[in-house]
Amino acid sequence: MQPKNLKRLLRALERQGLDVTYSDRTYSVRLVNSPDAPIAEVLLPEGFPVEAKALKQLANLASVRHPSGGCVCRACATPDFHPGDAGVAIGSVVETVGQVIPGAVGSDINCGMRLHVADLTIEEFLSKRDQFVERMKGDYFFGTRDVTMTAQAMQALFQYGVPGWLDAMLDRATGSIVKSDLQQLAQESERIFLGGSMDGDWKLAPEELVPDTGLVRDGGLATIGGGNHFVEVQRVDKVENRPLAHAWGVREGQLAFMIHSGSRNVGKYIGGMWRDKAKATWQKGLKYPDSQIFPLSTYSHPELVASYLQAEATAANYGFVNRLLLAELLRLRLREVYKDVEAPLVYDLPHNITLPEGQGWVTRKGACPAHTGQPVIIPGSMGAYSYLMVGKGNPAFCNSASHGAGRIRSRFDLSRRGASQSETELGLSEVDCITLREERRIEEAPAAYKPIQSVIDVQVEAEMVDVVARLSPVLTFKA
Repeated sequence: MQPKNLKRLLRALERQGLDVTYSDRTYSVRLVNSPDAPIAEVLLPEGFPVEAKALKQLANLASVRHPSGGCVCRACATPDFHPGDAGVAIGSVVETVGQVIPGAVGSDINCGMRLHVADLTIEEFLSKRDQFVERMKGDYFFGTRDVTMTAQAMQALFQYGVPGWLDAMLDRATGSIVKSDLQQLAQESERIFLGGSMDGDWKLAPEELVPDTGLVRDGGLATIGGGNHFVEVQRVDKVENRPLAHAWGVREGQLAFMIHSGSRNVGKYIGGMWRDKAKATWQKGLKYPDSQIFPLSTYSHPELVASYLQAEATAANYGFVNRLLLAELLRLRLREVYKDVEAPLVYDLPHNITLPEGQGWVTRKGACPAHTGQPVIIPGSMGAYSYLMVGKGNPAFCNSASHGAGRIRSRFDLSRRGASQSETELGLSEVDCITLREERRIEEAPAAYKPIQSVIDVQVEAEMVDVVARLSPVLTFKA
């Protein structure tokens, strides 16, 4: 079935310089003036809005080509597709050869998802909910957390990610981690994408975070961040794939906690620096690309490509440890309030990252890897279900899946109009949102997001992922 007024829509998009076709819930788009660029495909459920700005951003990204050599050879977008603030649509996935595109990852490097389960019933949890929440508010909002580290631990964190940080902690544990089960953390690193370790270089991190000696008290580490980042307590509501759920330690009725955060100010520092470097290395006398998206070519600047990938990996390592510490603070508080709680890790995976895949690299912006057999975590809004999935490794979508439901209303729109809407209209009437900022609650209201069920269903039908378990929200921390 074709969307209503499809011909009118396609004509309108053509006037904006886009060549767009539609077939079986898939929009194919390319810039009219870039016939050599690959056609980018967007999978959208029927009835979802088609945003010209997002299509233009995806077509721009697909057409990025370095004059010295290097191009995009595949481009697609996942169903949570919507415009991005920095000129790259959220949900974009590109495979490049001979070039990398720092702006395609942006500054929220290794934003990603982490999921734990705990053998607590919802009744047991709610019986001490207030006590638990007050302790978590201190850690997440009031700075009572203690993630002090030695200079050597910070260097190891940036250089090697989770394994390096753990080795340093085993040598000399500091802060709240002295109460942690370090052997459990070490065993759980196998359930982190890439083991939570990429080829970083601590010398590329912000200088103030990597002194030669002494202790480091990083105010950004173990923080949720703004925007759509969150920590959410959930209940495993329904298991669809029992053998796989059992293998991953997931059962109906369990408590779960899901974390969505990234590399915080480290990602902003590295992402911003390399967007500027890519622009500064553009060949003098050549016109800038209309999109203002600047690639780095392995033909003209192989050393810069290698340096960027190592800098991105440095921020990614920080992102992995940031999520681990957010989870560990929560797990320690669970143990204080509810006593003997193991709360093992199910999986941790990135969204915004460049990885060596395909013919060169695959860059995902607001999309996650979904390789065959790999766990995939897709959150809904704080008023909707979230899903634990398993990847099916679909090459048509560069082995990727959506990273959420996707926004349908901007934060500006919600902050301007949302305050005048009722709790029911915003979808907040039954939402338990823990925040110090009422505007954040409104900006992130369920009404801001697309229906998660349609996003899940269309990806299952496209054989990108399969459902393992469904999780329902209990309460959500928003910074």
